[in-house]
Amino acid sequence: MEKYILQADEVWHAGDIGNLQVTDKIAALKPLRAVFGNIDDDKARLQFPLHNRFDCEGMDIWITHIGGYPGRYNPNIRREIYANPPDIFICGHSHILKVMNDKKNDCLHMNPGAIGVHGFHKKRTMLRFEINDGKISNLEIVEKDR
Repeated sequence: MEKYILQADEVWHAGDIGNLQVTDKIAALKPLRAVFGNIDDDKARLQFPLHNRFDCEGMDIWITHIGGYPGRYNPNIRREIYANPPDIFICGHSHILKVMNDKKNDCLHMNPGAIGVHGFHKKRTMLRFEINDGKISNLEIVEKDR
């Protein structure tokens, strides 16, 4: 996965880091934005927030671990996402790759799946894309066998 990290401007991690050596290695190569996941220990929870909301090239990005998906958002974030939807909402937790438009909130929902070697997923997946001038483009699924 190092080649994909080196090709990126930034790496965004949607939680379930597992071991901080993972994020330390990424951060040594490229800027990292991450959130902690439900499997992460106190060290990860001290280093990374539950929610990471920021602007990237004119787009409002929100990353959290347990976010749900359009029509079934996590009750803890539902009110905020309806009141102030981001342009792109990224979450993890299910480890199931999913990209879908939330037409009601004019928001792109993304779950990159899981690129790590631990867990129940059969395929290792991640998403790559570009954001320029308030637009997302060149969305690509990277898929590897376990």
